[in-house]
Order: sequence, then structure tokens, then C-alpha cells
Amino acid sequence: MASPKLAPFLVVAALMLRASHAHLSPFFHAKTCPQLPFLVLNVVAQALQTDDRAAAKLIRLHFHDCFVNGCDGSVLLEDVPGVIDSELNGPPNGGIQGLDIVDNIKSAVESACPGVVSCADILAISSQISVFLSGGPIWEVPLGRKDSRIANRTGTSNLPGPSETLVGLKRKFAAQGLDSTDLVALSGAHTFGRARCFFFTGRFDNFNNTGRPDPTLNPVYREQLRRLCTTQQTRVNFDPITPTRFDRAYYTNLINLKGLLQSDQELFSTPRADTTAIVNDFAANELAFFTQFVKSMIKMGNLKPPPGIRSEIRQNCRRVNPVKAYDIM
Repeated sequence: MASPKLAPFLVVAALMLRASHAHLSPFFHAKTCPQLPFLVLNVVAQALQTDDRAAAKLIRLHFHDCFVNGCDGSVLLEDVPGVIDSELNGPPNGGIQGLDIVDNIKSAVESACPGVVSCADILAISSQISVFLSGGPIWEVPLGRKDSRIANRTGTSNLPGPSETLVGLKRKFAAQGLDSTDLVALSGAHTFGRARCFFFTGRFDNFNNTGRPDPTLNPVYREQLRRLCTTQQTRVNFDPITPTRFDRAYYTNLINLKGLLQSDQELFSTPRADTTAIVNDFAANELAFFTQFVKSMIKMGNLKPPPGIRSEIRQNCRRVNPVKAYDIM
């Protein structure tokens, strides 16, 4: 019988080596890098030992990658004057973290399986493992993405903002082929992680220039947040109860008017919105949330780059390969 300590490794490996999806496939690296799930799991588990935000950082990178030109690793590219205008400089990516963890995963993977696993695939796998190690569901991750040789800084405007209304959220998700159910499920990733105070302190006193606090923010919770926000850069847990665990608490928080960001609370508090019933369902039934989250993550992870964009398997996730080494898709 397998050791209990090996159980998570075996579960992840088994799921990744099963039958394929249509274009991307969990089986894609089974021959070229069979140890891939173990390599990623080991690095993510180590990161979580010293950084309880590591899981949230990785899934945010994957989300921010896929919403700009599809899931192509472009969010990881750093500035190269005249060549790469980094998406990291786009306002929605301000303060984004976790690139060091991706570097460590890439280093481990390249040492074992050089030149075969893309940075985009690493973001997808590490997101799955992050959720699993935080108490959430496990799923088959379709693999076989390639990395773009370009970034799209202006495309970061496609990312939802912390003060986005439900109308804006729906529009941005619909542009990616994602519906209201996907919106509510994927927003559930805010069940762990933190946000900086300047993203939500505008809800405290003069919300939308009304001279009053946001009426959809619980007054007791508002004062708790006010005390926590000693500076505008202070980071506060999305979930004050189980801040590092992937669970349904995000949705019960919304029902109790404890959504940290306006964009969170909009899902429940917008009058006559179809998202309210979905929030209620997920709050009452964690299995329903987990099941839909998996479906929505796979759907988001299948977002493809526009046709004609040059791609490769990057040697370093922060930089494109030398010109002679790239592989045009």
C-alpha cells in the first residue's frame, strides 16, 4: 500500500496520465516528461511551507495569463525595450507575485525534461496543484500549450478590475466565451489569497461619490477592515475565516455582505442578477462549487492565442528564446 505522504503525488500523476481531451491532453507529456506532476507538486508544496499565499499567487498568474491573448505564458514575459512591452506593467497586474515560484518549477522541470514543457502548461498544472494542496478539488489538466514570443500590455484591460460592476464583469467574461456560472465559479478562487487595501478602501466612506459607505459592505466587517488597513499597501485576507483553505466560504461571505472587493460583492448584491442564485447554490453545496470550478478552470485553460502568433517552449519563462531556437506554431 502506498505511503500516505505519497497519496497526493499518486492522485495527481494518475489524473494527468489518463485519456485525452480534444486538442490539449492530460496525456501530452506522459512520454516526454512522465515525472512532471511530481516535479511541480514538490516545488509548490515547498513554496507553501514558507508562503501561505503561494497557491493564490499561482492561480492568479494562470487567470491573468489566459484572459490576455489566451493561455500562452505571456504574462510572465519581462520588458525588453523595443521588443517586449510586458503585461506585468499593465495596471491590472500591478503587485502580481509568484514569478519566483514559477522560476523554481521551470528549473526543476528543465533539469529533468529539457525543452518539452511550456511555461503556460506550468501555470495550468501549478494552479491545479495549488487548489488541491489547499483542500480543493483535483482534476485532469489538459496540456500541450506553447509559449508566445510576444506580450500584449494593452490587452490587460481585458482583466476584471476590483471595482468592476456586474455588467462589466459579465462583458469581460463573455468576451472569453465564459458565462455567468463560470464567472461565479472562477471568482471562488478568492476563497484564498489577499488583496491590497487600496483596492477596497473606497468602499468605506465615500462610495461612488455618495458621501456614504458602500451599503453592500457589512458595517462591522467594514470597521474590521479599516483597522487592518494601516497603509494602502497592506494586504488583507479575502476570507477572514479560512484564509488559506480552498472552500465554499467565499460564497457564505458574500451572503453575509463580507465580499472584500466590490467586484466580489456584485455577484450577490446586484438586484435581480442571475448570479445571486448561483452564489446561494455554491454557499449551500461545496461539492457543486468544486464540480463547477473544475469545469470552468478547464474551459478557461482552453483559451487559445490568436492565430498566427509565433510560439515556442521557453527555456526561461521571463524571456523568449534566442531567435534561432524558436519554434513557429
